[in-house]
Amino acid sequence: MNIYEVIKKRRSVRSYKSEPVEEEKLKRILEAALSAPSAANRQPICFLVVKDEKIKQQLKKAYNEEWFYTAPVIICVCSIPERAWKRSDGKNYGDVDAAIAMDHLILAATAEELATCWVAAFKVPLVKSILNLPEGIEPVALTPVGYPLHIPEPTYRKPLEAIVHII
Repeated sequence: MNIYEVIKKRRSVRSYKSEPVEEEKLKRILEAALSAPSAANRQPICFLVVKDEKIKQQLKKAYNEEWFYTAPVIICVCSIPERAWKRSDGKNYGDVDAAIAMDHLILAATAEELATCWVAAFKVPLVKSILNLPEGIEPVALTPVGYPLHIPEPTYRKPLEAIVHII
């Protein structure tokens, strides 16, 4: 599958089979995430890979959707703002770098025939507490990872002309 096929095939999946994700596949998608560019190559990110059922059950307090916490794996990407590059106007690129890495991860998962769903609507203080994140490490996004039970149809995308402006 080429990159364009992977991009077109990626979906936000909200139903997962219970079968485990092979370690080789998990390692490949995490390596893809580590290949993501970051501002000034600072790589101010970390990933937490949650397989422990007790921790996944606790995470439902932070995001209470059954499809989320019953997936075989949940991955949390975090930024480390103190290590991130800052633009001349002070904008910290830690969250941007974490988002790029998560995008690489979900595309790599798609290439491995795995499914994901980008989750940002979680309760940050609970995630920090449940995952025992030290001060200075900020959770940016979560995704379940597993084999899809159901693959949804593609969602509407605005036409190119509505979002691209050539000047």
